[in-house]
Amino acid sequence: MDIKGSVALVTGANRGIGRAFARSLVDHGAAKVYAGVRDPASVTDQDLVPLRLDVTDHESVAAAAAAAGDVSIVINNAGIGGASTRLMDGAFDGARRAMEVNYFGTWAVSRAFAPILARNGGGALVNMLSLASWVGQPLFPGYAASKAAQWSLTDALRKALHAQGTLVVSVHAGFVDTDLSAWTDASKIDASTVAELTMDALTRDQFEVLADDETRRVKAALSEPVHAPEA
Repeated sequence: MDIKGSVALVTGANRGIGRAFARSLVDHGAAKVYAGVRDPASVTDQDLVPLRLDVTDHESVAAAAAAAGDVSIVINNAGIGGASTRLMDGAFDGARRAMEVNYFGTWAVSRAFAPILARNGGGALVNMLSLASWVGQPLFPGYAASKAAQWSLTDALRKALHAQGTLVVSVHAGFVDTDLSAWTDASKIDASTVAELTMDALTRDQFEVLADDETRRVKAALSEPVHAPEA
């Protein structure tokens, strides 16, 4: 699809990957980019249109859809880590919150904006997923589970929205250099790299973005037999 002249919405656009997505859309010629955030005052980029949006609040999602009826690209980026939930002990609160934001939030926004995309010619729906969509993570099991669920949702949306001409894109990456991954010293890629690869996928009508070598390795290994973890 053509990004130039399009109208886009990015959820969680005030920082991290979301801000990179929004800036990349502007740089590629989008006519308008809504920054969907819980606090519109947190959007300081003058090239963006702040839009109040809490993806866990159905009334907020409905209001955002009513206000942004001109969009042709929706990027579901809003997400949290839910790392407070440990695998073998403690409360499930963090994991439940991760599922509510990452999975149900993406579902709610996609459901609300799918008819708008259809009216505007089909457009594109982009979901920011993770390498963790495919790999269980003992250190952050709630986040990984929410991303696995989000991957399943994205595949369902791809099949369901094909008939209306909507391109559904899943974006997978390992650690990205944002606040969400500040806790680890692992190798990270820049948010701008993820954003640019996604813009390229949109212009090429590609369904999937594998943003780094580790993500490509994990995806390629999905067909391998299950084996014991390395010591």
